[in-house]
Amino acid sequence: MATTFQLPFEQPIHEIEAQIRDLESADPKNGDAREQIRELRKQLNETMRSIYKNLDPWETVRVARHPERPMFTDYVDLVFDEFVELHGDKFFGDDRALRTGFAKLDEFKVMLVGHQKGKTLKERNECYFGCAHPEGYRKAMEKMELAAKYGLPIIAMIDTPGAYPGIGAEERGQAQVIAESMLAMSRLPTPIICLVIGEGGSGGALGIGVGDRVAVLENAYYSVISPEGCAGILWKSHDYAPQAARALKITSKHLLEMGVVDDVVEEPLGGAHRDHYQMAAKLKQYLTKTLRELQKLPTAELLNQRYDKFRKIGPYLENGVASVN
Repeated sequence: MATTFQLPFEQPIHEIEAQIRDLESADPKNGDAREQIRELRKQLNETMRSIYKNLDPWETVRVARHPERPMFTDYVDLVFDEFVELHGDKFFGDDRALRTGFAKLDEFKVMLVGHQKGKTLKERNECYFGCAHPEGYRKAMEKMELAAKYGLPIIAMIDTPGAYPGIGAEERGQAQVIAESMLAMSRLPTPIICLVIGEGGSGGALGIGVGDRVAVLENAYYSVISPEGCAGILWKSHDYAPQAARALKITSKHLLEMGVVDDVVEEPLGGAHRDHYQMAAKLKQYLTKTLRELQKLPTAELLNQRYDKFRKIGPYLENGVASVN
């Protein structure tokens, strides 16, 4: 589908789409116009394929942040048959940046946890643009423990630039609660799938990112810090964000090569923002397939594999030389 928000490197795509719209609005009986439309559609697919095959890391970040990219609530509607939201952490409040609830996925009853950035300005302000407070992570922990109690698998959808960095969040134990959430997830005796659907930023992503399978969408990113944050620290200017994005190796290709993620879920041609329905279908196929695999594992083996997975993840020093396991 055509999008209203245009990324700079997508300009050739939008130009071809404009030509197609002009021809479609002309005389529909014009045979020459129909032939031109067919040729332009072929050219459009080739152009999208060429552009998206050669995205640099900063362009990937721009795609991951696309305002029309499907969010948590979109996938709730398109992938799951039912969703009953659960609110509050029984301590402070109900964080709207982290949503939780019971859901049904084909034959599976699951606990769904995910970041929500918001679509309208009002919703974005309520969700703090996907930046969760401590009460959000406490809510997520409590609901995941409830899922484990009843033997329900957990699906965590990650889409956040990072945990909320405000004074109130720090006063209420932001860093500690993220660490506690990671520890709790490492021990839950039920299958856990973590999926980065957009931005996977810093501890805010890790807070719900410990699972038996960690996957990332093709044009999402997963990083210890945002490119702008890295550029601000190293070069004292956000102008170096593209350079930082390249240095951080945050794209799905790099993440898979380094063993940070287990799987990459392919997106529709031109990115998930162009076809929500096709992206949802691909995501549903991945989730059901993975759940069937994990459900076959005995609990002890599931926990041992999860522990070993995170002990071995990423680069480490061997005989003084950095290598990747």
